[in-house]
Formats: sequence, structure tokens, C-alpha cells
Amino acid sequence: MSYESATKLGLLADSHDNMDRLRDAVGFFNREGVDLVLHAGDFISPLTAGPLSALEAELIGVFGNNDGDKLFLRRRFREEEVGKIERSPCQLRIGGKSVILMHEPFVLEALRNSTVPDLIIYGHTHESELLEGPPLVVNPGEVGGWLTGESTVALVSLEEMEASIRPLPAS
Repeated sequence: MSYESATKLGLLADSHDNMDRLRDAVGFFNREGVDLVLHAGDFISPLTAGPLSALEAELIGVFGNNDGDKLFLRRRFREEEVGKIERSPCQLRIGGKSVILMHEPFVLEALRNSTVPDLIIYGHTHESELLEGPPLVVNPGEVGGWLTGESTVALVSLEEMEASIRPLPAS
């Protein structure tokens, strides 16, 4: 998949059906004017399509290990024009960069030692992580806030290949 015009990305992961925090993330990304939002898995239920449908940018996500009815999740996101959910890992071409979007970091070290990706995004651990590149590696932490008590997202500038982890403000 190619999204060549995108330069500013919003990243989130592990929303785990926390609808209030998803709405906060959507508001944050809309205020920041991101070009594309990437979700690194664990939406959980098709109900997450509701809050995410208010995004002003396109959404691409991957399934996580806790996502329930994957067929209905995908169908609801398509029918409500929320975005696409792919299998993990997913390779994308965004703003001239090679991007790997995945949930579980099982192949993270192999990818970090590869010349293929410019940017690797993952979730699953619920803990934010930012490793300077190349490749740039980002885990935006958890939107849901269930495990760490903190809700975080990330912003990435593809032009500068810089990322920042941001605590998610309440709307």
C-alpha cells in the first residue's frame, strides 16, 4: 500500500475498548492535523469504529492478539469508512518511506538489523518506546491506559524521521 503524500503520522496501539480515551486520541490527532493514523493493534471490538469514525485522517491498523471478531471488525470499519485493518505485520509505503506496522514485536530485532524499513511501529507491550534509527522504532504505548495507568500516543514526522511520545490529554 502506498500513501506518498503523508508526512505527519499519528500512532496509537492497545486501545482495548476504552472508548473515552479513543475519543481523546481522535481529538488530539485532529487538532495536530496528522495526514494518516496508524493503529498497531488490539482494538478489541467492532464498537471502536464509533469513536475512530471521527478521525479527519485516514486510518490503517493491524490486528492484535486480543482482537475479537476480526471479520466483523474489518466489515464495520469498511462499512463506516473508518479505515482498513490488515494482518500483522503489514508493509506500507508512506511519504517515500518503507514502514512496517505490526502488533507483537516478535521480529523486531531482525527488522532493526535489516535495510528494508525506515520506520517500524509496534504495540502489544503497553509500554512506549522510541529508538532512534535507522530504522526509527516506535511503540506509542497504550491508548487504553488499563495496564500502565497512562494513555499515550505518538507523532512521527517522516520528513525529519523524528518521533515523539505524547501523553494523551483528556478532551
